[in-house]
Formats: sequence, structure tokens, C-alpha cells
Amino acid sequence: MASFYSTQLCDDRVSAEEQPLPDALHRASFVMRVLCLLGLGRPNIDDHWKSLQSDQAFETVRSRLCSIFASTITTASVLLAISGVFVSTGSPVSYFDYTSPVPYCLLFTSLMFAMIVMLTSGSSMIRWLHADRHWTQEQLKQGDYFVLSYLLSIVTPIFFIVCSLNCFIFAMLIAGFSSQSMICRAVTALWLVAYAVNVGTILMEAMWKYATSLNHA
Repeated sequence: MASFYSTQLCDDRVSAEEQPLPDALHRASFVMRVLCLLGLGRPNIDDHWKSLQSDQAFETVRSRLCSIFASTITTASVLLAISGVFVSTGSPVSYFDYTSPVPYCLLFTSLMFAMIVMLTSGSSMIRWLHADRHWTQEQLKQGDYFVLSYLLSIVTPIFFIVCSLNCFIFAMLIAGFSSQSMICRAVTALWLVAYAVNVGTILMEAMWKYATSLNHA
């Protein structure tokens, strides 16, 4: 009799934890799909909702997101230091002048974006370190604004670190192509090709994931 009641209690507990996807999450707009793709790696929140059904899966998601935030903080620290040096000092060589108006403005913008990344990544990491699985489920059940703020807390640091990195890269590209040295221009051209290939690969993979998810929807 005791084993029967314990088994029934376990079954009730499992059924209570394995909650279906709320109706509010079925109605995903285009903006919501894009935010899911950028923050969670998939253009729908179904798999993320499944990860909230057990403590072990939730800890895996928490560790992965905290690792991403830590990486963005590290990258932002490097960009902050390098951009700060470029903004505050002149070029040591005459053939690579990054103090002209356009590169200098881009370097300063990169510096500002890196500072924003430090703030947003730090606050998001603190939030996830203290996050509770059941509280997160209740937040997502509300839908609309609550889901949007939830996804933005993940995407915002990633967005600003991409902006900071691209501003720095374009500042270096403009300064390189404006150089009077042919060697400097050739190296800048190779850098531009490598940059275009990497960005193109990332965009193609993102579009493939989005199209695949729409076909399986």
C-alpha cells in the first residue's frame, strides 16, 4: 500500500512538472522569432520551454547562458581597452592614421558600445545566477511583454557586442584602405575578405535554421 501511494505521488509530481507549452507562446510574432533565434539559437521557444521542465535541464541552460555572458564581458573588456588606447593616443606610424574623423568616430562608438555590454552582460548574468525555474516558467506564461523582456535580457548584450566589434573592424578597415602604403592596403583587403566570409557563413547558417524551423512548424 505504501509503495502504491509513493508511486502515485511520483506520477503526480512528474505530471505537474511536465507542463505543456502555454497558449501565449504559440502566438509568436516575427520579432519574437528573430529574438529567439539570436538568443536561444532556434526561432521558436518550444525547446527552451522543455528545458524548464526539470532542474537538471534548467541548470544546463543557466550554465550555457552564463558562459555566453562571461564571454561577452571578456570580449567587451578587450574592445574597451583597445578602443580606449586608440582613442586616447595618436598613431605611432604615419601610414596607418586612425585619428581621422571617420575611424576616430567609429572607435569612440565601439568604446561606448563596449561599456554598454559590460553593464548589460553583468546585470543579465546576475539575473540568471539568481533565477528560479518555476519563477521563469510563470514569467513566460504571461506572454507578450514578459516574453519580450525575457528574450531582450539575453539578446541585448549580444547585440551590443556585435555592434562594438563591427565598429572597431570598420574603423580599422577605413584606416587601412586610406593608407598610402600598398602593403597596408593589401593586408586590409585580405582582412576584409576574411571578415566577409565569416559574416556570410553566420548569416547563411541563421537563415537555414530559420527556414528549417518554418518547414517543421
